[in-house]
Amino acid sequence: MKIFTGRHIAMDQGRVDLFSDFEDGGEMWTGSGDRERRRTIVFAEPFGEEPMVHVSLSLWDMDSRSNARAEVRADRIRKDRFDVVFSTWGDSRIARVHVSWLAIGALASDDDWDVG
Repeated sequence: MKIFTGRHIAMDQGRVDLFSDFEDGGEMWTGSGDRERRRTIVFAEPFGEEPMVHVSLSLWDMDSRSNARAEVRADRIRKDRFDVVFSTWGDSRIARVHVSWLAIGALASDDDWDVG
């Protein structure tokens, strides 16, 4: 659990079209090659500290003849950005993926000291 004390809390959210591989025969659709996609998301305004980030699939278009396998996660979370990561494996064939995200955290304050 993350507890915010004496601070203003901010939220930022968005949606990203992560990839669309069926149009050009990309690796996610053909089922071979790199089976991970990563995209850096920049927040509208930096948080005062690393926020909590939630990611979820908002669109998942896949081949019905293969197994449905997927992981979506937030990685490399910083005050001003994070990476959204989608991966699959085995015979899964993914045509396209859209990801929604929500970041919640403390705002930076004039009272914060940067001693680093």
